[in-house]
Formats: sequence, structure tokens, C-alpha cells
Amino acid sequence: MRAFIAIELPREIKNKLSELQTLLKKSGADVKWAEPKNIHLTLKFLGEIDKNKSVKIAEIIADTAKKSRQFRISLSSIGAFPNIEFAQVIWVGIDKGDKAIKALVKELEERFEKLGILKEKRPFSSHITIGRAKNLLNKDKLAQALKESESYFSGKNIEFKVDKIGLFKSTLGPNGPVYETLKEVNIDTI
Repeated sequence: MRAFIAIELPREIKNKLSELQTLLKKSGADVKWAEPKNIHLTLKFLGEIDKNKSVKIAEIIADTAKKSRQFRISLSSIGAFPNIEFAQVIWVGIDKGDKAIKALVKELEERFEKLGILKEKRPFSSHITIGRAKNLLNKDKLAQALKESESYFSGKNIEFKVDKIGLFKSTLGPNGPVYETLKEVNIDTI
């Protein structure tokens, strides 16, 4: 099964991100926008794993969560990989909570490496993917819309508490991916 580890977002945050998507859709760019119900903050994409490995992964997630502390995340910016002028992945950036996310990812990466799961080669960038460009149609208008939306989060203080991390299964279908929570664990409060 295809699997990933992520932080689920509260409904209010998903609604705010959906509003932002609506603004960006006006560019007319050919973008596959993430379904609001599917938007999450990916900590690690695992790819194809078997059931035995998923049990070990779930144990590592539970142990890591037990050793971690709850923290808050604030949404702060909008951008694109590789850049706004040639947007392929459209994302929302994290301000508050970035260090805590990176520490969590580092711990998970080190523990997964012992299971034979390769570490990510690129440095981890805390972000939430909200869309992926399918082609270059209206890329200039999309770049303009992204630039105009750069201040979308200014003064809004959009934040939430991270108190769980989860292991999710991703099944690709004709209408996009369907996500299923395989294991969700609470992060310690103390």
C-alpha cells in the first residue's frame, strides 16, 4: 500500500485554505487543487510498504509521539516549488512551529532509516501542498495570483495546535487520492 505520515489539519484551517484556493483558481491555470478534506501537512512520504512494515512504522510513530510535546503551528506565507514564476507545487508555509516540525521529522527519519526506509535527500521544508500544476497553461496569471496572495495570511493569525500525528494509506482513484487513517497517535501534553 502507498503510505505517508502526516499531521491532520482542523476543519477551520482546511476551510481557510479552500478560500485561498478559490482566489487562486481565478487565474485560470491548469492546476489539480487538493480536495480540502485531503489537505494535510506531510511529514514523510513512505511510498509502497507492506503490512509488516506498517506495523513497525506505527510503533515508531507512537514512540516518537510519546517522547514529543504538543506545539502550535501558524500559517504564514504562500509560495511554489521550484518558484512562483514556474509554479509546479503550490504551497502554504509554516512560521510558528517550524522548528518543532523539523525536529519531529528528523527523529522519524533517523528511526525509519533503521527499518531500511531511505532518508529524504533534500532538507525538509515545512509546508502544506494545496495544488499541483498540470501544465503551463496561464502560468503567468498563476504567478501573478500567487504574488497578489502573498499577504493573504498577514494579520490573520491562522494557527492551530498539533496534538496528533498519523500514518495514512493513499489509494489512487479516477477522482484523485482517497486517504484512510491507519493509525493516529496523540502527542504528549507534558
